Amino acid sequence: MLNFMKGSIFSRKQLESMQEEPEQDVQVLAVWGSPGSGKTTVSVRLARYLADHKHNVVLLLCDMTTPMLPCICPPAELECERSLGSILAATHINDTLIKQNCVTHKKLSYLTMIGMLKGENVFTYPPYTQKLAAELIDHLRDVAPYIIIDCGSSIANDILSAVSLLEADTVLRLVNCDLKSISYLSSQLPLLKDQKWDADKQYKVASNIKSNQAGEHIEQVLGSVSFKLPHSDELENLALAGNTLGELALKDSRSFRTEIAKISKEVFGV
Repeated sequence: MLNFMKGSIFSRKQLESMQEEPEQDVQVLAVWGSPGSGKTTVSVRLARYLADHKHNVVLLLCDMTTPMLPCICPPAELECERSLGSILAATHINDTLIKQNCVTHKKLSYLTMIGMLKGENVFTYPPYTQKLAAELIDHLRDVAPYIIIDCGSSIANDILSAVSLLEADTVLRLVNCDLKSISYLSSQLPLLKDQKWDADKQYKVASNIKSNQAGEHIEQVLGSVSFKLPHSDELENLALAGNTLGELALKDSRSFRTEIAKISKEVFGV
């Protein structure tokens, strides 16, 4: 019998001023989907959208297998390098600890990031608990008015991603227009059924739709889809260059930018 990873919750502007904005119904958004569905890309572009519109936002990058912080912008654009691992290694989490381990961007003053550093992995730091993961998300609510969480795909052995899905105010559930993506999510969803999983707080998103794909067919499998994110060659090239946060200026990105704006308006009201 396959056992889940030990510790799994499943059985079988400046940080000091980041809470100046009024509270809203949705403060914490978790982005989740199958491998390669564009979770990090969507999380990063939503965070950039909010920052560009002068809303303070924290981007939490959960993946400890493939740390994404080194992949979303050139290291020279970061003020410092601090690690999510240092937060989760603590006995208890508070606002001060989070602020001390945030990574700030030199050009995007409204954006703050938290993630694992290049070369780190889940074994770099001591094991953490479900309670500690929940503490992190709870205290992030005190640190910033908007929190976007880029979850890992495999929630069976990723405590932080699983807790994020359960604790978030709402969830974007990304699916590529292929059977592999749909099959993967179908295998993961039963893990959440016995937890406090609220299906009503989810938005289903067809992601990275290419011109030769029939995006409407995915609705026959998923049911209603709230958003359809088109493929962008420019965005793909930025990601390959390790700069997903970079400027989107070409015409082929216009539809993607428009859909990101729609998501922000629907989810956060901004």
